[in-house]
Amino acid sequence: MSAVLVVNSGSSSFKYQLIELEGEKTLASGLVERIGEETGSTKHKNALTGDETSNDSTPIPDHSAGFEVMLNAFQDHGPSFDEHPLVAVGHRVVHGGSQFDKATIVTTAVEHAIEKLSALAPLHNPANLEGIRAASKAFPGVPEVAVFDTAFHQTLTPAAYTYAIDDKLAKEHQVRRYGFHGTSHKYVSAAAADFLGKPLAELKMIVLHIGNGASACAILAGRSIETSMGLTPLEGLVMGTRSGDVDPAVVFHLHREAGLDFDELEGMLNKQSGLLGLTGNGDMRDVQDAAARGDETAEAALAVYRHRIRHYVGAYAAQLGGLDAVVFTAGVGENNALLRRRTLMGLEFLGIRIDDDRNELDSREARYISAEGAPVAVLVVPTDEELEIARQAAALV
Repeated sequence: MSAVLVVNSGSSSFKYQLIELEGEKTLASGLVERIGEETGSTKHKNALTGDETSNDSTPIPDHSAGFEVMLNAFQDHGPSFDEHPLVAVGHRVVHGGSQFDKATIVTTAVEHAIEKLSALAPLHNPANLEGIRAASKAFPGVPEVAVFDTAFHQTLTPAAYTYAIDDKLAKEHQVRRYGFHGTSHKYVSAAAADFLGKPLAELKMIVLHIGNGASACAILAGRSIETSMGLTPLEGLVMGTRSGDVDPAVVFHLHREAGLDFDELEGMLNKQSGLLGLTGNGDMRDVQDAAARGDETAEAALAVYRHRIRHYVGAYAAQLGGLDAVVFTAGVGENNALLRRRTLMGLEFLGIRIDDDRNELDSREARYISAEGAPVAVLVVPTDEELEIARQAAALV
């Protein structure tokens, strides 16, 4: 049975899944981390046998060495690439700029383009490229496919993606809204349509990808028409450690008044803001637990978090000109019934009504959480970005 190896590469780690195309079944998964440190760490699971292995003592100097360790894990613990030959290696690439609107077979020119786009995603694209280059050495002759987080949002109109700054300067430096989490939004919107038994082309839908990183997307007839993340993944919803929307003048004010340089400000907004900045803890579960114990700071932070999501739901209902479905996905969206209920309270005028029993149900399956007969379907649909990457890679090759 042929398969696709899906790789999500970071600067000091990468995750992988081997996905069989027939039946779309995960055959194996793993994690290689602490790359470049004195000793690395690896985990590998053969999903066919249930066997799991780990190693915390192997030096992994670079991504190529990491792929060698991964290959050894497959050789020693299976499954075998001889029994499941690769048709492609699919790579998550965060930023595709405005030139990549779909999955693309990696060539030298594509590598150069990804490298050039590192100016827009300095924390992500260089690491994604490391994974691509390491995979090409590990699997010579197997097509490498780049699947871009930004590609799904290339259907935004100029009115939606343009920032009102100097036009010449914006074009020269590629300043515009790109949007992210596109692979998840694409997968979840199609899965939601299948669950509803309706053509995606007939639906007006808001997908809320709520995890440590979070974004909202307005999807009309299967096309992204608006999304909350912008030039970078910093804009939009409140996140675990990212601020989401702020007045740009906050940066200038803190530079002048607090003496923070721009590197410090960038780090603060990306890594020390969001729930972490508001409460000292970036984990939604811990913040909710604190609020339940009467911590007023935690409850105030959650109010900000929910307020921002509601803001986007209302705005996107207006942009869509109506609403057929609201869909929650990703770690927080799929698993946090309290957040879902309290976020959507008071939106009955839009046709949104939650059924508390349905909402509290703990399940890994797609499901309704809206009340019977409500005009707008509210769903929880688990995302599967790896499967979406595998699908796109297989379709391309």
